[in-house]
Amino acid sequence: MLGKWSEKILINRWFLWFLFTVNFLGTIYGYIWYGNQLEYTAANYPLWLLPLVPDSPTASLFFTIALLFLLYPPKSIAVTTLRGLIEALAVITSIKYGIWAVSMIVAGGFQGDVISWKDWMLMVSHTGMAIEVLLYARFFFYRKMLPLALLWTLFNDTVDYSYGVYPWLPRVLEDDVIKVQTFTFILTLFSAIVAWLPKGRNQAL
Repeated sequence: MLGKWSEKILINRWFLWFLFTVNFLGTIYGYIWYGNQLEYTAANYPLWLLPLVPDSPTASLFFTIALLFLLYPPKSIAVTTLRGLIEALAVITSIKYGIWAVSMIVAGGFQGDVISWKDWMLMVSHTGMAIEVLLYARFFFYRKMLPLALLWTLFNDTVDYSYGVYPWLPRVLEDDVIKVQTFTFILTLFSAIVAWLPKGRNQAL
């Protein structure tokens, strides 16, 4: 349970702006990181699949927007509803892809893949994704929107593994796609359960 002093730091506007900036820049870098896969997808698959390719940057984008809603709470019902959906997507997908990315890198390392400094950077950043969203979940208003966010994430998973547009894996894991697929769906459900647990502002929703 967070202490009062920790809560004051987390919701301090200067700290929120700092975190917003870090996540905004990280999101841009994430989309750039997916550049090659986006180009390959555009050349070989229907264009409607493109938004479903960069999973981690989109999760980061949801959290970045969620921080903006903390800085500037919406007044209208429509935008408040949108806020709940984005926050629900932020929590589920940030937990999921934070754990997923680290798991794939570690699994590749166990099968002989060389873990480079870029891999270590990805593990640190994706671990941070999961931790920060867990710290902020209690300040969000998303519980009513969790079922819809879960359905969207499961749809994303289904498209990823039906069309083969899941995030590129280490080569040593290319023969384990079915196992990765099963792990991914289970992780989505696990992330939704974890997203339901935080109390606070969510409790009344």
